[in-house]
Amino acid sequence: MREDLLHFIWKTNKLHSQQLTTTKKERLSILSTGQYNLNSGPDFFNSKIEIANQLWAGNVEIHLKSSDWYAHGHETDDNYDNVILHVVWEDDIAVFRKDKTEIPTLELKDIVPEKLLLGYKKLLQNSKKKFINCEHDLETIDGFLIDNWLERLYIERLEEKSRLIFELLNASNNDWEKVLFSMLLKNFGSKVNGKAFLSLSESIDFSIVRKLQNNYVSLESVLFGMSGLLEKEECYDVYHKQLKKEYAFQKTKFKLNDLGVERPDFFGLRPNNFPTIRLSQFAVLYAKNKNLFSKLISYSEAKDYYDLFDITAGDYWKNHFTFGKESKSSSKRLTKNTIDLILINTIVPLKFSYAKSLGKDISGDLISLMRNLGAEKNSIIKGFDEIGRKTKSAFSSQAKLQLYNNYCSTNQCLKCAVGSFLLRGNH
Repeated sequence: MREDLLHFIWKTNKLHSQQLTTTKKERLSILSTGQYNLNSGPDFFNSKIEIANQLWAGNVEIHLKSSDWYAHGHETDDNYDNVILHVVWEDDIAVFRKDKTEIPTLELKDIVPEKLLLGYKKLLQNSKKKFINCEHDLETIDGFLIDNWLERLYIERLEEKSRLIFELLNASNNDWEKVLFSMLLKNFGSKVNGKAFLSLSESIDFSIVRKLQNNYVSLESVLFGMSGLLEKEECYDVYHKQLKKEYAFQKTKFKLNDLGVERPDFFGLRPNNFPTIRLSQFAVLYAKNKNLFSKLISYSEAKDYYDLFDITAGDYWKNHFTFGKESKSSSKRLTKNTIDLILINTIVPLKFSYAKSLGKDISGDLISLMRNLGAEKNSIIKGFDEIGRKTKSAFSSQAKLQLYNNYCSTNQCLKCAVGSFLLRGNH
């Protein structure tokens, strides 16, 4: 037995049709299950019950065993003084408030419908052998319920992403341009070098970036130099020497310190994703665009974003991937897929956070934008596609990633709209 099932039983009032009594054999009626609490404190606030014809209003706490009350230290916690009912699977000890009054207890083990227990067992059985627990029942779920749940999941994902943005905003003294710089640089590093590129952004005062924006070579030299990409000693490449000299000048001028910058990795990356190419593209983006944050905030159409991010690495990199080694000439342009990932992981979360800081809700507009972007491709999205729910846009892929990572992979079925629906037996 798991406590989340007991929460589900109480929250959905699965016992409403039964004649209930407390462990003291007093008649119990549930008038309102109350508000589910996801934070610290009792599990349900503002519940209303009737015990032996006496009306009670207060909080409800749920445990597997009554003795968990003491195991969790509730007897000394003021937050639990207003608990009016203790709901447990097994009653193994009497429980008292701080004032020594006994808390009424409702024991569930002999009154929960067998059908509900079997349904819960079926939902979670052999979970390790499945992609997700409900994969054989997913196609039976009404599309309207799925769509509403995906929208809630996507907003939940944006809220999670906004936490880092507000942390960066606080660290930058509310400089949104600096936050954009950090988030974009992290995104340009992708999964392999995202952390290293973020450490680079945190080690550069953004006022320096503003001063260097008019000179692409100067900006690139600082990005490369602080990342340790100019440390190659035996390199007789003219451009490498130029950048190294420029970085030495800028390092002295601005008292740059690269001690906190993680070194980017080349291993396992395709050449077009090498940190040299990505940092050059990033330098070009900033050299071409002053007040980039204001531009991006004002855009609403996907085409505007694609036009802005239609950039290539600097001229030197047309026939290089690393210093001193020529390659076949090719335009190192940001691909549509890369731009989509920038929009998904940086621009949309940033716009969401900025609107939130102003007390505005633009989630509907952002969802519309995300529906016009291509779906991400990874093993999780492939798994959903294989069980019949095709992923057609970035909105769906982001929502499904949130669903899988926060619910499916951790067996949080009862917190999921689909799992709750299936367990209610409505399909």
